[in-house]
Amino acid sequence: MPPKFSLLKSFQEQRMPWPPAPKVDLQGKTVIVTGSNIGIGFEAAKHFAQMNPEKLILACRNKDKGQAALKILEAETGCHTAEVWSLDLASFDSVRAFADKFNKECPRLDILVENAAILPAEPYVMTSDGWEATFEVNNLSTSLLGLLLVPRMLETAEKFATTPRIVVVSSNMHMFSRFGPEMMDSSNPLEKFGKDQQYLKKIIAVRYQDTKLLNIFFARSLSKRIPANKVIVNMANPGYVYSNLRSSFTGVRKVFDYLMEKALARTTEEGSRHVVWAAVGGENEPKERLQGAYVHMCSISEVSEHVLSEEGTRHEDKLWDNLIDILSEVEPKVQTIVNGQLTKLLH
Repeated sequence: MPPKFSLLKSFQEQRMPWPPAPKVDLQGKTVIVTGSNIGIGFEAAKHFAQMNPEKLILACRNKDKGQAALKILEAETGCHTAEVWSLDLASFDSVRAFADKFNKECPRLDILVENAAILPAEPYVMTSDGWEATFEVNNLSTSLLGLLLVPRMLETAEKFATTPRIVVVSSNMHMFSRFGPEMMDSSNPLEKFGKDQQYLKKIIAVRYQDTKLLNIFFARSLSKRIPANKVIVNMANPGYVYSNLRSSFTGVRKVFDYLMEKALARTTEEGSRHVVWAAVGGENEPKERLQGAYVHMCSISEVSEHVLSEEGTRHEDKLWDNLIDILSEVEPKVQTIVNGQLTKLLH
């Protein structure tokens, strides 16, 4: 097992050379990258574009920005099989429309990189769906999209004798998060996390790392329910990189972040390498080792001790059940997929 997480080791890793991105042949294969008009998502998409994909979908909230990114991608990679599709993760309607369009038009899905994320606003912002925006974008919609596309990925595995992958982009920030009894003793902990205004005021400062922990719980839960490891579900930590996510910072926080970036941050291209490894790397590893893996520094690492603890396991199971209840109300197909195409765990 890899050594336990330490801040000193993380600082050292930020300063050492990072491994190159792996490269494979994606001929005939379809790839989706969310949040791919900028940052890590865009750099990951450029890597995939150089692997000869049949179809590369840049899933972006702003289609104009997506088209501008597409022009750059085509010019830099020579790839002309990429497309821009609209996807606003702050809207369940948009997620449903994207999944419906994909399932109608595309016969296979080999790689889904769930990269899109936002930082919390202060004061917090609610979406038109009634959820705090960071939670809906980073967690609810990310999970909804993955679940709605799982059937197509299972079909891809059967029809084309391949092993598709879902990559949920998380962060080492999840290691600083854990949910207390005020949330977890609730009968509906995710509703408390995403709607309770008094609770939101208490936790907004640590909300990003909390959403990254929820990403970990979701990916691990889904990975355990994929029948016969037909689809690999894993998580990727891109490391500390220059990011527009933090562009809204002001005052002391902005100055501190500027100094931290100058001292430690890597480029978004370097960060994207770990995401690409999660999507196509480790080909010689057994499926059992790749399934549910946490990818760090282009290798299989380990999640936080809390996630692996008995308490973490209880939280993971409770939050999965809660998530499925919520998403099934948003889209009844979710319950059909969970009951009909995923395996049930014995608790």
